[in-house]
Amino acid sequence: MALPMSPDELEAALRQIGAERYHNLHPFHRMLHGGKMSFGQVQAWALNRYVYQSAIPRKDAALMAKLEDRELRREWIHRIHDHDGLGDEAGGIERWLRLTDGLKLDRAYVTAMQGALPATRFAVEAYVRFVYEHPPLEAIASSLTELFAPAIHAERIAGMLENYSFIDENLVAYFRRRLDQAPRDANFALRYVRENARTAEQQQAVLAALRFKTDVLWAQLDALHFAYVEPGLIPPGAFRPG
Repeated sequence: MALPMSPDELEAALRQIGAERYHNLHPFHRMLHGGKMSFGQVQAWALNRYVYQSAIPRKDAALMAKLEDRELRREWIHRIHDHDGLGDEAGGIERWLRLTDGLKLDRAYVTAMQGALPATRFAVEAYVRFVYEHPPLEAIASSLTELFAPAIHAERIAGMLENYSFIDENLVAYFRRRLDQAPRDANFALRYVRENARTAEQQQAVLAALRFKTDVLWAQLDALHFAYVEPGLIPPGAFRPG
């Protein structure tokens, strides 16, 4: 049986997954950030990404239902508030809807998600189900894609503002906020995984959880690329630009 890694070795293995598999490497994102997309293609991306954004509080609630540690619940609950909002704070989902509003998408159409690609909905629900079904350690490890998120958000802000006349500061507010939120969340989750993934079996499980999450994100871009770039086969009932 393999020996357990040290916490530093485990962290290095987790970060290597991001270097090799994070969806910033996908050709769809390279096109999006490089200004190579039409208005309709950007609409399709924002519409489909809403499915994922709206599911984040549900997956976090599924995780919290399994946490017996009160302090851990107190730490994790702000993730739900970050997206759903709390009090005067509108939350990330509302900021995402401001983006789709600015892209001339009807808000009721976006929130109904009927125009989203089937593969988008399946991938997102697979992630919610993963968190619901797996132990807290693995569920928390699956959130570690946030280690790599600030770089893609910064790239997205710069690329979209520079390359698309229809994007302004108001429409990138979601990404600006996540520049602070994602590192805070990722650092907490990383500390938890380093401290609690002690056996070789646990460590392999958290690595598999992070690989699964990168697959979820990658699969969503595969679906977008197939439908809206090449070969351009949009499924029945899905959003059609123009």
